[in-house]
Amino acid sequence: MIRIDDLQVFVQTAEAGSFSAAARLLDLTPALASSAVQRLERELGLRLLVRSTRSMRLSEEGARYLPHARSVLAALAAGQEALDQGRAEIAGPLRLSVPSDLGRQVLLPWLDDFQAEHPRLQLQLRVSDRFTDLFRAAVDAGIRYGQLADSGLVSLPLASDNRRIACAAPSYLERHGRPATPAELRQHNCLRYVMGEHTHERWSFHLPSAQGGLQTVPVRGDRISDDGEVVRRWALSGQGIAYKSALDVAEDLRTGRLVALFPLDWGEPAPLQMVCPDRASLGPAIQRLRDFLVARCVAWLRELPGPRA
Repeated sequence: MIRIDDLQVFVQTAEAGSFSAAARLLDLTPALASSAVQRLERELGLRLLVRSTRSMRLSEEGARYLPHARSVLAALAAGQEALDQGRAEIAGPLRLSVPSDLGRQVLLPWLDDFQAEHPRLQLQLRVSDRFTDLFRAAVDAGIRYGQLADSGLVSLPLASDNRRIACAAPSYLERHGRPATPAELRQHNCLRYVMGEHTHERWSFHLPSAQGGLQTVPVRGDRISDDGEVVRRWALSGQGIAYKSALDVAEDLRTGRLVALFPLDWGEPAPLQMVCPDRASLGPAIQRLRDFLVARCVAWLRELPGPRA
């Protein structure tokens, strides 16, 4: 079996031009350096160095082998560096902006776990559904739904296949019946959400082409809020039908507190992403957090209960 130490001695000897020079650089005796190269030659079954009483040079086989030996040592060094970076402790402030409902009921315990893994991290959290200017607010990253409108920001996907789910509490469905199609939402009390000046009152669904394809349904209701958590609480108390991100209501669906009304893949895409002001913000803490959240999102969305197309 080829020893890494022997490869290192061979490369150093070839570069230094003699066993004695290589030995000095590697803090070995010339005899140990010579023995290492001889051992490597026996393993390979060929001569790497041509020696004489006055000089030493690479053989033809040694010249061909040298770049591969260098590549092996470089790959090992790169692997060690990657491991060292992975073990490096992250510390200092981490400033995040997160949406209301997802932030309070899902991200908050996840961030507790992340901070427990990195106890020198100082978490600063802004919880709001209002748009946060990442530059003016001095935030390291924002966690947001939807596609970026500002191409100057850097987006790191967290849950690209997340969708919205039309859902209601069993108590609401017992009183008002269950809509069979998205079009029947017009006859129901729909809990609407406001973002800025825009009211989300046209709900889109991606039905199979045989059933009409993309359908956008105008909805109405007696309750509206600019806070996603409030909308979810209304739905849980049986006040109406909500159209929420699967990430927001996954646990409610699993426990039966809410019921998905239509096939899960009919929902409007609601990709979740981490957004940073610029690439200079992508430090070790942000990259480590992104990997952590991707894994949590995958597990959180696994095996959601609900109708299938």
